[in-house]
This record gives sequence, structure tokens and C-alpha cells, in this order.
Amino acid sequence: MNIDVHGPKILFEIPVLGGIKVSETIVNMWIIMAVITLVCFFLGRNLRVKNPSKRQLVAEKAVLMITSMVTGVMGKRNAHWAPYIGTLLLLSAFSSLSSLTGLRPPTADLNVTLGWALVTFVMIQATKIKYHGFGGWLKGFAEPVVVMTPMNIISELATPISMSFRHFGNIAAGLVITSLIYGALAALSGAVLGWIPILGDIPLFQVGLPALLSIYFDLFTSCLQAYIFCMLTMVFVSNAQD
Repeated sequence: MNIDVHGPKILFEIPVLGGIKVSETIVNMWIIMAVITLVCFFLGRNLRVKNPSKRQLVAEKAVLMITSMVTGVMGKRNAHWAPYIGTLLLLSAFSSLSSLTGLRPPTADLNVTLGWALVTFVMIQATKIKYHGFGGWLKGFAEPVVVMTPMNIISELATPISMSFRHFGNIAAGLVITSLIYGALAALSGAVLGWIPILGDIPLFQVGLPALLSIYFDLFTSCLQAYIFCMLTMVFVSNAQD
């Protein structure tokens, strides 16, 4: 059984600044962003007030659902966060679900989820400064007592780390487990059916079970992790206002 589980491959190198290596994560992410852009363009063109098309109704329903989710968690005063949360949700879901097309999901790369988590971290700190002032933000690290300052700093720094590793870990683990099962089933198929001419060269045991596993690892887990990441973002930003 020959199983190759590796990180994102380097597809090519741009010969500038000493060479910029472009991995499949970057290429796949650009593909996903292009798909999302095309979908948004398709749903958002030719909008009208009267007699809206079915395409427009789908777009309006999606916007209302995301806005409702944001206001339900963060309150109506934070409805302006809906575009960012919606973008984050689409990027996360489409990135993870891209594995269904044979692409390596960008969310299986820690650089991607850590980048999103760092953006959220900056927004959390900016929100605290906006609502409490710079002095109030610094004072918050010393609450409830000064001796807790180191622990509070560590707690703040742990936020982007835990968010990124949770998302990355679940998607990457699913990718590894699926690869191992595919390899194991191919080896089992060869051991059981290898004595049959022609048929023994076809990994028949790979049919059926991987498809069921894909429903969980590629579909359910992808959507769940996208929702959890966005939910944590909303909760942390909302709590930063208190």
C-alpha cells in the first residue's frame, strides 16, 4: 500500500525577488475566489424592485439569512458586519468543499486559516479600542487584578491560534483519513481480487464507502467548520464591545 500524504505542492515559481514560490493552496484559492465572484455577479445582475427574477430571490434570501444570523448573535447595531461575515462564510465553505472537485482544500493549509484568524484578532482589538478607548483597552489586560495581566495577554494571543488550528485541524484530518482509507481499500481489493485477471487491477473496494465518508468529511464538516469559525468571530467581536 503506497500512500502519499503531504502538504500543498509548489506548482511553479515566479522569478522575481529571489523567486516567489506559488503553491497549490494559492492557485486553488484564486480559483475559489473567481468562482465566488462569478456566482455573486450572476445572482446580483439585473436587479429590479418589481417582478424580481428567481435568481434575484435567491440572492435576497442569502443576504437576509446572513444578516439575520449576524443580528441574532451580535445585535441589530452590528448589522454592518454582515458583508464581512458573509464573505468569510463563503470563503471557508467553498474552500473546504473544493475537495469534492478533486482540488486540495485551501483550509487544509494552516497559513489560510491563520490568516483569517489574525484578521479577526485585529478586528477584536480594534473594536475594544473603539468602544473603550486606548487606555481602557490597556486597562482591560489588568482586570480583575494586575497579577492577571500575563494570563490575559496569553488568553488574547490564544484566540487566533485556537481558531486557526481548530479549522485547519478538522479539514486536514479529514483529508488524511480519507487518503488512508482509499489506500487501505485499494490494498484490500488487490489482496482479495488480485488473483482474478483484469478485475484484480481495479480497486473495486474503493466504490461505496469513500462516498459515504465524503458526505461527512467533505460536506458536513466543511459547512460546520465554516459556521463555527464565523460564529466565533461574531461572538468575540461582539464581546469586545462590552
